[in-house]
Amino acid sequence: MAQKQLSKEETLTMRKKLIGQSCRLFYSDEPVKIVRARGQYLFDDQDVCYLDCISNVQHVGHCHPKVTKAAAAQMDILNTNSRFLHDNIVLYAERLAATLPEKLCVFYFVNSGSEANDLALRLAQQYTQHEDVIVLDHAYHGHLKSLIDISPYKFRKLAGQKEWVHVAPLPDTYRGIYKDNHPNPGQAYADAVKDIITEVHRKGRKISAFFAESLPGVGGQIVLPKGYSSKVAEYVHSAGGVFVADEVQTGFGRVGSHFWAFQLQGEDFCPDIVTMGKPMGNGHPLACVATTEEIAGAFTANGVEYFNTFGGNPVSCAVGLAVLDVIEEEDLRGNAIRVGSHLKDLFKSLQTRHQIIGDVRGVGLFLGVELVTDRQQRTPATQMAAEVVKRLKEERICVSTDGPYDSVLKFKPPMCFTVDNAELVVRCIDRIFTDIEAKSLEVEKGDI
Repeated sequence: MAQKQLSKEETLTMRKKLIGQSCRLFYSDEPVKIVRARGQYLFDDQDVCYLDCISNVQHVGHCHPKVTKAAAAQMDILNTNSRFLHDNIVLYAERLAATLPEKLCVFYFVNSGSEANDLALRLAQQYTQHEDVIVLDHAYHGHLKSLIDISPYKFRKLAGQKEWVHVAPLPDTYRGIYKDNHPNPGQAYADAVKDIITEVHRKGRKISAFFAESLPGVGGQIVLPKGYSSKVAEYVHSAGGVFVADEVQTGFGRVGSHFWAFQLQGEDFCPDIVTMGKPMGNGHPLACVATTEEIAGAFTANGVEYFNTFGGNPVSCAVGLAVLDVIEEEDLRGNAIRVGSHLKDLFKSLQTRHQIIGDVRGVGLFLGVELVTDRQQRTPATQMAAEVVKRLKEERICVSTDGPYDSVLKFKPPMCFTVDNAELVVRCIDRIFTDIEAKSLEVEKGDI
């Protein structure tokens, strides 16, 4: 029986009736109904094409034929839970292990980044036998209750901060307490974590883990200052805790120069636990936790079996293997370097012409453009950022905002993004800024 085709209005009416209203849509004032996609392009119900600058989930491109073929082929043979012996899960784990430091050699497969971070929290607390966690301000680690508790981005709006959760300053050298003119911001921000550990110990409590996104996204597309993670790891290890690197948004070559964003901190730094999710399944629900034999051993020793019905099933792992193949075969890490560098340079050039751009930052195809109303005061231009997103949608380009003030235009496109795509985006933004500035000048002169 053929599926009924709904009009956009019917779909929206049914969604409002049937789907929880806290599940928000992009462009809620005028939603876009997307019916198909390919590569870095989305197509709506009128076959209008949009350039996708935000779908980091579809890592190697929407509906990549090699990935969809792998999923369909394995589904046609077998899909069952991971308590049956099967090749795919071990072959996939072996491929992942080859991308990671040697000590991160034990894997737990799950279905989402939230599940991965929840499991990482359990692993850390079981291994250390401590409860307390240090997180970065404005962090978001997932939607489960355990993760809302360690996500300031969420808990500040809800029940508030738990006694066992401690918030360290976000290492933002543009807007944070130690800025780009500080002689060693990495050390200064790490010392702030050390001070928290001292205070936790003074209260008679113990640290289980320091949790951080390798490149904080919700915090505003932040690149951690040099030396920060290795110094924090030193302090956390001295306190008996472990370092958890959340790579749910930034892993699998998005930064280009490295496979994992935590590797930007140098060869002397290695997390104790790494979580991964969004990009690894290219839209298929696939996520993972990688850790050490010692931490995994402590988790096993508690006597409670860890069981995940769908985590690591044959289809999921077939998809994961295909994604790794595409990253290698299409040199998507190299593309992230080339296109990301070009896009960043173009934004830097725009910055010289438009005072509204306060900062341009990021690595590879993980970039942020911070908008301000005053460069000296670094006043966030929240309303202006929203206007730019709206105007770009009219230009058929999908972009969104992040940061504590929603003043950062974020760019995390599929890894097949091209130089032509980058140049189109910047031309449109240039035109929008020019128009906004002209209207602002007219208002100042009293012409409007």
